[in-house]
Amino acid sequence: MSYNFSESDRLYDVLLVEPNPDRVSRFIESFESTPTTNEVAVVSDGEEAFEFIDQRGEHADAPRPDLVLLDLHLSDDDGPELLAELKESAELRQIPVLVLTPSDASEDIVRSYELHANAYLRKPDSSAEFDRLARAIEEFWLKLVRLPPKER
Repeated sequence: MSYNFSESDRLYDVLLVEPNPDRVSRFIESFESTPTTNEVAVVSDGEEAFEFIDQRGEHADAPRPDLVLLDLHLSDDDGPELLAELKESAELRQIPVLVLTPSDASEDIVRSYELHANAYLRKPDSSAEFDRLARAIEEFWLKLVRLPPKER
């Protein structure tokens, strides 16, 4: 099934908050093969994610992300804190946050949705699964879902 919307030529900026360099590489490779992704920016912790999203410090020229992929299990419990702060901010809550984690623990799933995650996804184990996940995210979140217009 193909969807044609007026913004079909729009490119999207994705922020990946992931501390594991091997997973970062896999995500980058998978998203590079999707035609709607402009850039996948990567940060490794919650503090740097806030700097990126708030366009501070070395991220002063960073684009506001259209979508955030968040590892829930960052150091010092940064994942849930970042999710909570994004969803509490009137300016930032419209950015979809997809929690990505290897955990199937019920408490992680419940906590993520209580903090208003837009989705809870298991991290893939293989390159083929990373590719499938990237295509699924692109198809649903970047093509089918109507995201807010980009701030100019």
